Amino acid sequence: MFTNKGEFSIKYYAEYAPISVGNFSKLADIEFYRDVIFHRVVPDFVIQTGDTSGTGWCGPGYEIISEFSDLPFDEGYVGMASSGKDTEGSQWFVMHSDYPHLNGRYTVFGKIIDGMDVVGTIDQGDKIIRVELIK
Repeated sequence: MFTNKGEFSIKYYAEYAPISVGNFSKLADIEFYRDVIFHRVVPDFVIQTGDTSGTGWCGPGYEIISEFSDLPFDEGYVGMASSGKDTEGSQWFVMHSDYPHLNGRYTVFGKIIDGMDVVGTIDQGDKIIRVELIK
């Protein structure tokens, strides 16, 4: 993931969230995330992106199912944003710290394995330059 603040890498958990990982990969392949801003940044909680309008209210025009697992919402984990069960689309977030009350309520589909320091510098309005998938 290349942003205007630097790079970070996500390990995807297809074994826990195959639909979410496949959806994210498809959107990345068609450059859906290019120049999309981080529209929500809450210090010591999350950074969120994936809405091409930058408002937090839009998505890809479809929804996918929730894929709840035993993976925790700890620092560095990556989840799908939703407005309720089975409403995920293109928005996703990275945890700044551990929030166990989110466990089992959102889909975890990855974890930051490199560049968490970059994640910590992202401010609201910063943007994704491009997503590069390693297959």
